[in-house]
Amino acid sequence: MSVLPSGARLHVLANAAQPVVRLQAVFRAGKTVEPRPGLAMLTARMLLEGTTTRSARQIADEVAFYGASLECDAGLDRSTLTLYCLTRHLPTLLPLVTDVLANPAFPADELAQLKKRTTQNVRVERQKTSYLASERFNELLFGADKPYGRPFDSPAFEALTAEEARDFHHAAYSFGNAEIFLCGDVAELQPLVAEAFGTTTRETALETGSDAEAARDFEREALTVQVPVPGSLQASLRLGRRWPMPHHTDTHRLQLLVKVLGGYFGSRLMKNIREDKGLTYGIYASVQPREHAAVLVIGTDVNGESAELAIREINLELRRLQEELIPAEELTTVKNYILGKFANELSTVFEQCDKYKTLVFLGLPADYYDRYVHDIEHTDAETLRELAQQYLSPDEMQTVVAGPETTVLAE
Repeated sequence: MSVLPSGARLHVLANAAQPVVRLQAVFRAGKTVEPRPGLAMLTARMLLEGTTTRSARQIADEVAFYGASLECDAGLDRSTLTLYCLTRHLPTLLPLVTDVLANPAFPADELAQLKKRTTQNVRVERQKTSYLASERFNELLFGADKPYGRPFDSPAFEALTAEEARDFHHAAYSFGNAEIFLCGDVAELQPLVAEAFGTTTRETALETGSDAEAARDFEREALTVQVPVPGSLQASLRLGRRWPMPHHTDTHRLQLLVKVLGGYFGSRLMKNIREDKGLTYGIYASVQPREHAAVLVIGTDVNGESAELAIREINLELRRLQEELIPAEELTTVKNYILGKFANELSTVFEQCDKYKTLVFLGLPADYYDRYVHDIEHTDAETLRELAQQYLSPDEMQTVVAGPETTVLAE
């Protein structure tokens, strides 16, 4: 990692196996710092809608001419502009990238069309039980007034103006605050990228918001919440709770525990809910880490009439992990699966860069993945049962059921 004169931090992972490059410019410009709901999303998506020197059509045509891909989107914590291209085309495309990032025009026509498309897409998504269940689940865990729990607000989004987007862009997209990730066949390209992002400077504006409050503790007893979807035959279930952050001493052991529960095709939940009961095509349990909070989520779609049975069986599997030791053969199988999958996820330089980005954004130590392998290999069944007793109590799970208008009571 090197710090450029502008203040940007340049991270380079070189691998000449294929003549392909990925360039990502990442800014602290996500939902956690937006001064008004929806502004981070609007600003990020408008970057490709025209600059002071290029129209949206010109940007799209130039990217297509070189067989490249250019996208920008806002996440919960950060916004990312991503370019994929052949190595030989990066010098030509770099001016386009910096123009898009530094000089967006926020043209009125494109702004109006983007707002209309976005609200229409959300309206369509909200006809899906899975979307509604996830949206309500996040509200329960974080509170609807906080970024991680705040649902999309169509009227507020439609009321956003180009001037607000310009102000947010000026505050959040300073090159001095950027994390630049260059990976692939880049051995001779680092100086060009360093020059492109190192010489463009801009005065850093005032803070756009406080992300320290993004995931404050939200004390609430475990609830089962019904989201009625008239006419739906399907019910989407989300169960889970706030989870220890990746810095936690037991984080890797907890990942192993969650894999046993529902993290692969042969997991406890898949065998019970899918194979034995035939209630669903698939069910999962996963940990979703963010920069200010982590969440355990158990999710599945079932027939509406089977929702209560599915919840009971999920809770049964949670209690089994609390009460019984995982058999040695099963534990060995899961460990082998995890370690094999981890090795496979490092097979390309882009995947290696993604692992590295996790360390950067979550502030994790350099030996995080070494410890991951060690902890997976050396964790025993007794330890996992103790962790299950501490973290997998059904009584501490928030439960959301989005589907037919029936009342589902937690066991």
